[in-house]
Amino acid sequence: MNSKNLIQIKQFCVYHEIENNFIMELNNYGLVEIIVEEDDQYFHSKQLPEIEKMIRLHYDLKINMEGIDAIAHLLNKIETLQQNLIATQNKLRLFEHRQTE
Repeated sequence: MNSKNLIQIKQFCVYHEIENNFIMELNNYGLVEIIVEEDDQYFHSKQLPEIEKMIRLHYDLKINMEGIDAIAHLLNKIETLQQNLIATQNKLRLFEHRQTE
């Protein structure tokens, strides 16, 4: 894996002033994928926005890990439904366009 796309968990936690254990808990709930390389733990940079969102939920809004898990699940479900809606709307437009020809 390309190491420039990895963020070291230790450094990330120091920067955000959070405990390393928080990221480990996210991993235990399946919300974050941890990558171990050379005895260090990392996560992929594409996970950064989601992790920062979960940090705000936990530390700013005082939502526990079970709540974060439920919120993440619901947000993923909404995103999937939105993608399905867009695909359906596109098919409908195509169908309507064929009908007018």
